[in-house]
Amino acid sequence: MRVVVIGGSLGGLLAANMLWRMGCDVTVHERIGVALAGRGAGIAAHPEMFEAFERAGVDVNEAIGTAVEERIVLARDGSVMARHPLPQIMCSWSSLLSLLLAAFPKERYFAGMEFSGAEQNGDGVRARFADGTEIEADLLIGADGVHSTVRGQYWPDSKPVYAGYIAWRGMVEEARVSRETHASLFSLYAFCLPPGEHMLGYPIAGADGDVRPGHRRFNIVWYRRAEAATEHKRLMTDETGRHHPLGIPPGLIQAEVIAELRAAARGNLAPQFCEMVELVETPFFQSVADMDVPSMVSGRAALLGDAPFIVRPHCGMGVTKAAGDAVLLADLLAAFPGDIDHALQVYDAERCRYGRYLTAHSRRLGSQMKESYASDEEREEAEYYRRPETCLTKISLPPDPP
Repeated sequence: MRVVVIGGSLGGLLAANMLWRMGCDVTVHERIGVALAGRGAGIAAHPEMFEAFERAGVDVNEAIGTAVEERIVLARDGSVMARHPLPQIMCSWSSLLSLLLAAFPKERYFAGMEFSGAEQNGDGVRARFADGTEIEADLLIGADGVHSTVRGQYWPDSKPVYAGYIAWRGMVEEARVSRETHASLFSLYAFCLPPGEHMLGYPIAGADGDVRPGHRRFNIVWYRRAEAATEHKRLMTDETGRHHPLGIPPGLIQAEVIAELRAAARGNLAPQFCEMVELVETPFFQSVADMDVPSMVSGRAALLGDAPFIVRPHCGMGVTKAAGDAVLLADLLAAFPGDIDHALQVYDAERCRYGRYLTAHSRRLGSQMKESYASDEEREEAEYYRRPETCLTKISLPPDPP
């Protein structure tokens, strides 16, 4: 079976590794022409994710992440206002990517290849690229993320919907953290909940996956409102006045915006998190959005990961959802080797059902970030998800089965 995977990040590589190990003729085509390993930050790991990595040929053990045993919520003065024991492994996006790249044949991974479209007949698909390359395949997998070009061709009306707030992100080298803050935060999954905001942080591996004490990093995510279109546009505009509607690169965020962020930290956050925000050298942010699609399959083209369903990051399930997509797709193609179309039909039904369930769950988790509410019921839901005890037991954890 000839398979072309569009998108060379975690979801695409998980699927590619699994299918290649099944005996498929697989190639991966990534639009970005430079190494992706420096991108991304922290990831909450779940059992389903670990199982998928094993299926993809990666020897998974705790060395790929940092273990936390407990969760806490910090008050504005830095004291602990709530705690909850919950063992979890926190991973580095770049470390996971490096492992998947190492497991996949280098000669089958093509960087700097921009997908431009596809043509289908009843038995396959022809993928076309901006450099003029054309590839005939039995199956095209669109694992090209939030701004998926594959989705744009087959489901042009399905586009990300901005949720009215952003997630500031950053990492701090362990050696730079003060002794007091290190003792307070570095072995924990910690929260701080100012009115209308949501800060969290946890330790992850350092450079090259180093998990030795003293060589790790602390990953922070700070959700802040930016509902007004003018304010959101200002944040996405660089020093030269150029607007970046699909996401502003980390190094181009205006110095004034960074200064405002650090000032807000001093005014709103617990001292431990304030220190972390001050120490982040290059803060960056993502605009929080979500999206559903009517289908994940069109003929011999199938979507995977963030391409079909965009789930708000409160779930901590982005990589795990992509892993689940990859596992089921590989299983079904193996179960119905002579009937790809039937395999895709089952895949579509099962993963659409789960994707819609997960996006709805992530919207509930994010309801606390709303500035106004249409009903008392909406307000009560937001208040529930704003409670410290709810954050401790719901954020970055799989929801109950649908």
